[in-house]
Amino acid sequence: MGVFVVLPLVLPLTAWPMSRLAERRLHPRTATVLLTAVGAVLAVCSTLCLALLGVVGTAQLPGNPLPDGWAAPEVRAAVPYDENVGFAAIGVLALVAAACGHTLWRHYRVRNGAWRALSDLPAEPAPAPTTATPATTATEPPAPPALTVLPDEVPYAYALPGRAGSGRVVVSDAMLAGLGDPERRALVAHERAHLTGRHHRYLLASRLTASANPFLRPLWTAVAFSAERWADEEAAREVGDRRVVATAVGRAALISGPSPAPGIAGFAAVGPVPRRIAALLGPVPSARLWPPADGSLYAAALIAAAGTAASALSSLNAAVALFLVLKAATPL
Repeated sequence: MGVFVVLPLVLPLTAWPMSRLAERRLHPRTATVLLTAVGAVLAVCSTLCLALLGVVGTAQLPGNPLPDGWAAPEVRAAVPYDENVGFAAIGVLALVAAACGHTLWRHYRVRNGAWRALSDLPAEPAPAPTTATPATTATEPPAPPALTVLPDEVPYAYALPGRAGSGRVVVSDAMLAGLGDPERRALVAHERAHLTGRHHRYLLASRLTASANPFLRPLWTAVAFSAERWADEEAAREVGDRRVVATAVGRAALISGPSPAPGIAGFAAVGPVPRRIAALLGPVPSARLWPPADGSLYAAALIAAAGTAASALSSLNAAVALFLVLKAATPL
């Protein structure tokens, strides 16, 4: 096993340059998907190696439920880790499990609580897209998420994902009162983009990876920003005016209050808002999977790819090595 069992715990550091550059240089959709996938692989590998360290350390303790052959001198020589390492790994693994469990519990508690609060309130269809659509289509397009306007003096807007279906756009009348008609359409289009793009899944996955390994926290913040940028671009495409969306984001940020559903994608809750406005006032990002030649981005991508591959290979090598050693030490 050697150093291979420890490498995946620190290799997430190789994704830091990519997390900063991807949100600036790549299309927001590409950045969101790519960073979420990289973070998930790195988190799984680091958690697996913690579990391997725990097995190796505790297998040598008397009275453990594992086979006695796992504490043989040959096994000790092949996997030179003592019980102190095992205890430490088990403690860290318990913290990881508790952090991930708390993240899941909080996410579903907030979502289910919001749905219970809105269950008796009427909902109206969200405004239809303003972009032109073909006159004839083979199938009917899916209905847009419902819109619920709450009588609240606190300005807020968020996209509430549903248990099954497209979810619901929730906005307070105070938020609508602070925006003009074009900005209101941009706000609804933005929140609808969160729901139709299933952005809550990427946000939850990135939060779980950050809970599993604190070194992955920069990827979480990058995914949160890229998801907002993704929804901004979809809103700009639907409204047909990027400046209107930028104005809506700026005004909403100035007047918005605390969201009643923390952790769920909100119109002006995740920033930095000035960077979102600057991006909307700039050129439309290329929809290509990869942008034209960019030396720094290519270098960061290469480092992240190498770190991810090394993490996967290291954890696989450690798991196979441990399996073979313990299998040989276990009597038939």
